[in-house]
Amino acid sequence: MTASAHVLVFRPLIKLLRERGADVEITARDYAQTLQLLELHGIDANVIGKHGGRSRLGKLRAMRARLQALRRWARERQFDVALAHGSHELTMTARRLDIPSATTFDYEYAWLQHQLGCRAATKVVVPDAIPPERLAKYGARPPKLLQYPGLKEEYYLADFEPDRAVLDGLDQRRVLVVLRPPPDVSLYHRHSNPLFPQTVDFLGRHGDVQAVVLPRTEEQREFVRGLDLPSLVIPERAVDAQSLIALSDLVVSAGGTMNREAAALGIPVYTTYGGRLGGVDEELIREGCLKPLTDPRALELRKRDGSAGTGTRIRRDPAELLELLLSPVR
Repeated sequence: MTASAHVLVFRPLIKLLRERGADVEITARDYAQTLQLLELHGIDANVIGKHGGRSRLGKLRAMRARLQALRRWARERQFDVALAHGSHELTMTARRLDIPSATTFDYEYAWLQHQLGCRAATKVVVPDAIPPERLAKYGARPPKLLQYPGLKEEYYLADFEPDRAVLDGLDQRRVLVVLRPPPDVSLYHRHSNPLFPQTVDFLGRHGDVQAVVLPRTEEQREFVRGLDLPSLVIPERAVDAQSLIALSDLVVSAGGTMNREAAALGIPVYTTYGGRLGGVDEELIREGCLKPLTDPRALELRKRDGSAGTGTRIRRDPAELLELLLSPVR
């Protein structure tokens, strides 16, 4: 688990594996809300390494240290298969130790990450919205490449129902907006994009809005808190973001997973992502499930009818995704 979304993706898969009698061990990187979300979902993990920060040199040093630590940790454990969500350190370690591995992801333009991770993996599992030709440059071609229908969020949210307790302390008479900042320490998001800060400022001053900001890092948390805008709420720790999204009126995110969670739950969602759009987001935009935002004044700020979603939600069986991920040992 190297980022917050990985906890959500693997939660139902870990449960299925253990119900089948498998021994599952989990490693995690100390980054964003990854460790807090593991704790929130009751998942024990071995913490190995941390994020290398903004610089390429820092990332390289962190990757080298994590690779060494992962090899030491895994060498004597006799694993049958290794599963990752874009963690190139895991597939590289598995290849070094001759362990079959599968990696999954849903954004195809993280160039360095995929050059390392896909080439090392035994199988690469991605949504069918990603054109296969975009993955060939990473050495991911059939039969190594496997694709599944829909969004990954439709699989891990299959058993999800929102918990209204997440709304405690919020003014539910106002338009509830969930905001997610950009992944500004990621190599694939180096474009300076003033749109998200403009959106935070606009909503933070809007008297009819209650805007909940879910920062990725402590640096982001301190920045938003320092704005001291009356309509902003910044949780101190990781929260049940899926319930918050499902019960919100609107989501604005500069990342990927939270956008797709909103789309999967039928919640109006805008993207301020400043990098190159991937195949999944391109398809969501074509379908009208995701709207690109160019000016915060264009946001449709109104209360929704109903408690969650729009009735168009698709639930997919996570066991189908698990079978693809286990294909290296099938």
